[in-house]
Formats: sequence, C-alpha cells, structure tokens
Amino acid sequence: MKDFISIASTSSEQLKELLVESSDLKKLYKYGKRDLCLAGKTLAMLFEKPSLRTRMSFQVAMTDLGGSPIYVKPEDIGGLGEREPIKDMARVFSRYVDGIMARTFEHSKVIDLAEFATVPVINALTNFSHPCQAMADVLTISEHCGQLEGVKIAFIGDGNNVARSLAMACAKLGMEMVVASPAGYELDAKSIEKANGFSAETITQTNNPAEAVVDANIIYTDTWVSMGQEEEKQKRVNDFAGFQVNAELLKKAPADAKIMHCLPAYRDYEITDEVVESPNSIIFDQSENRLHFQRALLKKLMS
Repeated sequence: MKDFISIASTSSEQLKELLVESSDLKKLYKYGKRDLCLAGKTLAMLFEKPSLRTRMSFQVAMTDLGGSPIYVKPEDIGGLGEREPIKDMARVFSRYVDGIMARTFEHSKVIDLAEFATVPVINALTNFSHPCQAMADVLTISEHCGQLEGVKIAFIGDGNNVARSLAMACAKLGMEMVVASPAGYELDAKSIEKANGFSAETITQTNNPAEAVVDANIIYTDTWVSMGQEEEKQKRVNDFAGFQVNAELLKKAPADAKIMHCLPAYRDYEITDEVVESPNSIIFDQSENRLHFQRALLKKLMS
C-alpha cells in the first residue's frame, strides 16, 4: 500500500487494518502515551481548498507521531499544476519530503501526484472522493454500534464525494446504505454499480428521505452547497426542500438512530440546530476521529 487515494482502490483487509490501528493509537494517546514512529519525517500538505478539520487533524497527527508537517497554499507554489506540471512537482516534492497530502478540486490532480511521486500520496479530499472522512466515519460507527456488519446508513442529501466514499466503505466492510436525494442529485449509477460489485445489493437509492430512515442505525447528512457551488446556492436550497434532517424526519426513524454530519454544518438548511445538539448526535465524535484515523494512515504509509 503506497498511497491512499480512494476506498475503492484499497482492499477490505487494508481498511480493517487501518481501523484497528486507529483504535489502538486512539487508546494510546488517550492514556497520554506517544508513538513517535515518524520522528525526522516530513509531510507536505497541499491545499487548494481551505479546511478546518483536514488541516488541523493532519497537522496534529503528524506532530503527534514525531514528524513535521508543512502547510502549502496554492499561491506558495503558483497553483497546483498551473506554473509547472504536476508530474514535475510530484518528483520535486519526493526529493524533499516523506509524504504528500493533497486537498484539491479535481480528482485527477491527486491521481497525477500519486503516479509520479515516489513517496506516499494521500487524498485528503477531491470533488470525487473523500476517503479519509469516510474511514473516520466508519471508526465512529464501529465505536457507537459495536460492530459494522449489518449496520444500515441512511444518507440524506447530495450524492456527492462523501456519499460515494461511504458507499464504497459500506460495500467493503459489511454495511448497507440507502442514499435519499432529490431528482437530479442522486449518487451516480456507475458508483452504485461499482460498490455493489464489491458486495451485491449493498447500496440502494431513493428520492424519499422518510422511506430511507425507517430502519436506519445511522442518519447521515452533508451540506447542500459544497465549496465551488456557491453560485448554485439558491437553486440547491430550493431543490433540497424536504430533505432536511429534522425532528419530523426522525419520527420515522428508530429512536436510537445516531446522527452524523461531516461538517461544516449549515444549521437549519440540511440539518436543524436541534438535531445537531440532540443526545443522538455523534457528529463531534466523528470529527475527533479524523485525527485518530489520520494518525493510523500516516503511520501505515510513512513508517
């Protein structure tokens, strides 16, 4: 395992190994101990999109493991693939650092980095895939449900990069997922077909959120307007009417269903403040687990 680009390209065994390592490192650090396995190593963190959780979790994780993170903004390097080809940048970075983390718009940029870099490359988010988020979510689900096998996720909202990565994780780790989206915003058929190719009938889709939550263990939502879609905001808000995770929708779900959101949350759009702050919300546990999964991933790839 040289890189971590997508859930789909990572084996079930590798994913399970990362989850075990995440849990072990989480316990270690909670007890105040340290695993300094990356002492003397450096991670380049390339950002086209700003982020609270991605930057903080990777920077803290790398420091916790004894290494040094370097935050690289687009203007620092003349844009990723703009001033000079990504294949050149990848080979230069490989001479300076021990790993590259990239948070980009186009998925192809991370693919190109991985192809030409001789050091590990981590996809910290693209418009197509968000594997680190999905794996932190799976860690959280395992902690709260006590297992993964048979857990059902109702994903309410846009069939986006988070939905796609979660679908692949479900297919590889024994969970089920139903995606409830407005017409025109569904998870693409190719991704559903690919996920169900790993495990038959794992992922289904509906345009009815009330139907999706009926027997769900987890109710998951995400922003209706992602970064780069600001000009579509009003149209999207109109189109997603009826897909808010609120008290009325939760009446259709099991009383113990847990609520998840990858953040940032736009309260009273895709989710109400009441639900975010409810006892069933595990949103901030999943946010914390970004750190613990990132530690395990960096250790796996860079030590």
